[in-house]
Amino acid sequence: MEFRRIPGLPPYVFTIIDSLKIEARRAGRDVVDLGFGNPDIPSPELTVEKLAEAARNTRNHRYSSSRGLPKLRQAVTDLYQRRFGVTLDPDAEVISTIGAKEGFSHLMWVLLQAGDAALVPSPSYPIHIWGPYFAGADTRQVSLNGPDGPSGAAYVDNVMEAWEMGWPKPRVVVLSFPHNPTTATIELPDLQRLVDWARERDVVLVHDFAYAETAFDGWMPPSILQCEGATECAVELYSMTKSFSMAGWRVAFLVGNREVVGALAKLKSYLDYGTFQPIQIAATVTLNEAQDYPLEVNAVYESRRDALVEGLNRAGWPLPAPRGTMFAWARIPEPYAEMKSIEFAKHVITECDVAVSPGVGFGPEGDDYVRFALIENEQRIGQAARQLRKGLVKLG
Repeated sequence: MEFRRIPGLPPYVFTIIDSLKIEARRAGRDVVDLGFGNPDIPSPELTVEKLAEAARNTRNHRYSSSRGLPKLRQAVTDLYQRRFGVTLDPDAEVISTIGAKEGFSHLMWVLLQAGDAALVPSPSYPIHIWGPYFAGADTRQVSLNGPDGPSGAAYVDNVMEAWEMGWPKPRVVVLSFPHNPTTATIELPDLQRLVDWARERDVVLVHDFAYAETAFDGWMPPSILQCEGATECAVELYSMTKSFSMAGWRVAFLVGNREVVGALAKLKSYLDYGTFQPIQIAATVTLNEAQDYPLEVNAVYESRRDALVEGLNRAGWPLPAPRGTMFAWARIPEPYAEMKSIEFAKHVITECDVAVSPGVGFGPEGDDYVRFALIENEQRIGQAARQLRKGLVKLG
């Protein structure tokens, strides 16, 4: 039997490490899992209680709205006003999505078709690469790297150059800062440069803002909608997954340009009836009444980041402290540089009982790196660092 789109997908390299992890644990080994970025911090207690209450009301068991409940969309506009100073129309510039991956994938369907092209970061979160492909379009990967390594400023420069050189001219530029996997960040002036550039070229900017609230050392990530003229050309995906530690709830929002939001709403009206209504009700209460919860989540991730950076540097594996995300992007240490990321990640789990993600899973530019996820507590992260120091004997 022949299938469409699926044959073009490469093997999901993360399953290789996951299989080794499962095999090691079955053999009784204590593997510290810093691979898959699955948040372990509980969702707010208020959120859980409201979900249970709303689920007991049988009126909430019926179909909901694919746009999202009006009070939920209003809560999102309130958040953007409070957090970013951005004013949005809850009826025209906000739509609820069933997680950011669903929202992004279906957004590509309304923005792209065969013969079109999108520019996406390299390395990249996998759906950013494959979302345009699923829509039948060409995905062109643009390096995040500049003279000082991965950065938002370098990506903006590289996007502008790639657009001038490519044909047909790309209709969409995908960006995501703070960035998974590289943890690269961007500042508002560079976002403004990109917005000004996009407005002149009729390009749609899609900013996946998954780590909007996940930042450290007092730094606050900017929203692209803070830029002058952004609503003429840009949309942004804001997710409750990391900020409120609600990964399994699948609650996110597309906000910004009203034409793009309206187009996605029209498509989604054919595809779904929205997230289960009690979840939407619980999310509304969370946005309104648990506004400081992201600060609690951040404090946990920042402490874990510090433990990982300190532990790896002590082990002889230099790692700069990331300013955002729940990850660390670590170049394979020089004594092991002949290994690429899958081989090195296999070595780490076999010799050190630590699971990490191979960088090549995020694109070819990631093959000299591995990604650590901050999904274990400080004690376990410290244990992982000690095991790495012991097992990676070439580090000295």
